[in-house]
Amino acid sequence: MRIEPPFGYSEIVPLQKDRKVRLPAAGALPDFCRTANAVPISYTEFTAACRDYPIAFVSADSGRTFNPVAVLGVASGENLFWRDGEWDGSAYLPVYLRRYPFCMSRIRLNSVEQADRMICVEKAFVSEDGERMFDDSGAPLPRWQPIEKLLREYEADIEQAREMCAILADYSLLQPVTLQVSLKSGPMSFGGMHRVEEKRLEFLNAAQHRNLIRKGIMGRIYAHLLSLENFARLVARKEALASATGSGRA
Repeated sequence: MRIEPPFGYSEIVPLQKDRKVRLPAAGALPDFCRTANAVPISYTEFTAACRDYPIAFVSADSGRTFNPVAVLGVASGENLFWRDGEWDGSAYLPVYLRRYPFCMSRIRLNSVEQADRMICVEKAFVSEDGERMFDDSGAPLPRWQPIEKLLREYEADIEQAREMCAILADYSLLQPVTLQVSLKSGPMSFGGMHRVEEKRLEFLNAAQHRNLIRKGIMGRIYAHLLSLENFARLVARKEALASATGSGRA
């Protein structure tokens, strides 16, 4: 059996009912936030995320599958919403970060992906100094119940996002995009992303249009398209932070 850790996690292990887990302090976020220039978002997060971040689609398998992400920076290893160890309190905080150190993991048995998902935890957080999530009989304690609810609802929401991306790809709506940025320090480009090509929507047939509307995907498409305006805000944020840092040195 092989368990692949998701993006940002180091080593995950199945959550065992007789083990204690060291829970992060309130408001604490995983270290990988510092250098994450994008984080995954789920189906229902589009409405909240589109207000603060550009939403793009990325592929880790050469275009066979896609996932939606909230873009956090315009350079590799750059998170413009992370400052002095904290997230910008005025911006939406994606569930992907709020669920840490837990996750729902896919399991491979003899190189075959299994249908079931397993609740896992970052191994470094399994500690005798932590809290129990289950009692001696294996029943969930009150501390665990909201965590499990968040994990299961989020996993179902991620599956909806995967289905949406599969449909967008099948309808040939996703196109690669490279961001060209003009900074005071000089021009730069930022690629590896895909967007919905709005003009292609008019070439879909009636059944495809109905499917996008029936599944609620059309609303997500326009949330995504509107969110692309936030790339300009990202650039402005980058310049403002650079100026503040320069002023601080002076």
